[in-house]
Amino acid sequence: MERRTIGAAALEVGAVGLGCMPMNWAYSGSRQRGAESLRTVHAALDRGATLLDTADMYGPFTNELLVGRALKERRAEAFVSTKVGLLVGEQHIVANGRPGYVKRACDASLRRLQTDVIDLYQLHREDPEVPVEETWGAMAELVSAGKVRALGLCAVGARAGRRPGARLHDGTIRKLERVQQVFPVSAVQAELSVWSPEALETLLPWCEARGVGFLAAMPLGNGFLTGTLTPGEGFEPDDLRARHPRFTAEMMAANQPIVVGLRRIAARHSAGAPGADVTPAQVALAWVLSRGRQVVPVPGTKRECWAAENAAAAGLRLTAEDLAEVAELPAALGSWD
Repeated sequence: MERRTIGAAALEVGAVGLGCMPMNWAYSGSRQRGAESLRTVHAALDRGATLLDTADMYGPFTNELLVGRALKERRAEAFVSTKVGLLVGEQHIVANGRPGYVKRACDASLRRLQTDVIDLYQLHREDPEVPVEETWGAMAELVSAGKVRALGLCAVGARAGRRPGARLHDGTIRKLERVQQVFPVSAVQAELSVWSPEALETLLPWCEARGVGFLAAMPLGNGFLTGTLTPGEGFEPDDLRARHPRFTAEMMAANQPIVVGLRRIAARHSAGAPGADVTPAQVALAWVLSRGRQVVPVPGTKRECWAAENAAAAGLRLTAEDLAEVAELPAALGSWD
């Protein structure tokens, strides 16, 4: 697989990563199986998808434990990214950015991951009661201690903290400017996909100008852009899409033209290369990859076949005609506010 370099520390990763969250958290609990998830991690590594993205809150803790089982055998092949800053309770999630907690949480993550160093340690959310500079400073001390190689900021929840009338990532950029004064930011993780392209407006240009890597979260639109979901089919109660504003039956039906467009481009590539079977998901990932050399999509999956399909998207090159066709697709519908 093509390799990409992210951050000032010149960290090398496969062009497509693996989001491990669905293996233990947020998606269809009845379909989460440890043995299959472990095979999925191995399938990704086999194909050069070296970036494994997890967090201590996924499970909580069980996702790091699962990734650790794979790392025990293949640590040298993997780039490990995990996150800190969120605590999961019975019915709630709270932020904790206290320096002492951050250091304890890092040690706990290292034990669960069965490694002596975390390649990328991301701040999952800012603690409103702790200046972000203090949290970031504690994370920087972990780099000095040799427990972490580089630091990143996760901006996946930017919609929730958006001010009325502000652009989506204005707050994220203000935060990045603050922590950048304390210690270099190597990567930012934020949503970027065909149906959620807002990061192209300000956040990705900010990263490009500073040599900061961009980890594209949810590049397949929480599964919608794969074309495998049926409007009205419904989701399990613990599945985040059951409460997602774009996954009502009405909105899924209204947004089908986006999938139809991706399917049309995939069919064109399949016809042009005998034996190839290009999918809408691969077109969606190839579009994200085309947004810049420092962009690494991190599609989440718990199934081996999807991990293999996603990794293969790194070899798909979209033409100028393809990109123009994607640009003409209708904007996704569904209220976020």
